[in-house]
Amino acid sequence: MGSLSFRRGQPLRKFSAFVNKPAFFKLWILPTWCLLGVSKLLIHLVSFRRLERFMGTGCGVSPALALLTSRQRMRATAIGQLVRITACYTPWTSNCFPQALTAALLLRLYRVPYLLCFGLARGRRSDDYLAHAWVSSGPVVVTGGFSFNLYTVVACYLAPNLSVDASP
Repeated sequence: MGSLSFRRGQPLRKFSAFVNKPAFFKLWILPTWCLLGVSKLLIHLVSFRRLERFMGTGCGVSPALALLTSRQRMRATAIGQLVRITACYTPWTSNCFPQALTAALLLRLYRVPYLLCFGLARGRRSDDYLAHAWVSSGPVVVTGGFSFNLYTVVACYLAPNLSVDASP
């Protein structure tokens, strides 16, 4: 009986938690839910080469973190929290790749510099590899956790408004 009363109170707690969220979260939760679905659909229907144009400017495997204003840092933190929480409520699997695409789109919309990275790591077996995608914005880990030390970076994409100067 104790677990039944716990389940009855859960929707009320979740509603109360939602009411206490900032206006930004309340405004963007439904569009973010839809963006996660569109991202998931695009990943399955469109080739990676075509998706690249939405990720940003390719910069090889050289991660570069942009400097952020305090306002950009707060916005990146809010977008990260929004995407991660919303991903928990999708009926489909919203793993790292759809989260990274959605976060990159929202950061671009708010003109916050970001770095979207893809990495690989060896699995338990020698012929097994694990892939991961994550987004960071300056010192803020937006989605995917701080994965630079766990995965070998195989590709990075900077926000389109940033440029990488390759000259020495």
